Amino acid sequence: MEPSPGLVRFGEVVTKDDFSLDHAALMIGAWDYPERDLEAYRAMLDSIADKAASDVSRAPNGIGRARAISDHLFDRLGFAANKDDYYDPRNSFLCEVIDRRTGIPISLSVLYLEIARRVGVLAQGVNFPGHFLVRVAIEDAWLFLDPYSRGQQLTPADLEELLRKTTTPNAVLEPSVIAAASKRQIVARMLVNLAGIYGRNGDLPRSLDVLERLAILEPSNPRIARDLASLRERVDGLN
Repeated sequence: MEPSPGLVRFGEVVTKDDFSLDHAALMIGAWDYPERDLEAYRAMLDSIADKAASDVSRAPNGIGRARAISDHLFDRLGFAANKDDYYDPRNSFLCEVIDRRTGIPISLSVLYLEIARRVGVLAQGVNFPGHFLVRVAIEDAWLFLDPYSRGQQLTPADLEELLRKTTTPNAVLEPSVIAAASKRQIVARMLVNLAGIYGRNGDLPRSLDVLERLAILEPSNPRIARDLASLRERVDGLN
């Protein structure tokens, strides 16, 4: 069976050594919107950043710059957490997040990261267990933010409390937990989230779309290869 054009395009983007996070994230959901103009959405991100840039440039320090991005996204533009329908797959489609102005921790974090990049602020994703976060460079330290909570600043005590909520009551905050996530890790986590949603819904064809992309991102992962082969058999059995 020939791969879909959307899968081929995804592979062309993410197999590059240093791919564009916004481009890869915008391609998630192409199985539902194969004709969507992704360049138009990248232009929307450019426009958001252009309008935020003046406030960011006027901020007196790193904390102020981080806050200016949050204020623009969450106060002026109204991006917000989708707490009413957290498991809606569209919360993981960056195109839909831009259109609907709502998302989940990782998609709102990707939005923040891409605006920060465009306005010259160093920000990185944090693959925090159970709740994706962002960290922003401020002088000689990192400021941790939660885009799902309108860019709330998190202290070390806040981070440890969140860790204990999302893992175990005795968890201890280790440097590895708050380290930067690579772009490949970010896109993989977005896809893993979707795999869980589609799996709960029993949506085998879309689960297959997700696993095919995960296999491209992590070609040497034997578990993904096994799961993909098994799922292909199940989907073929439906046809």
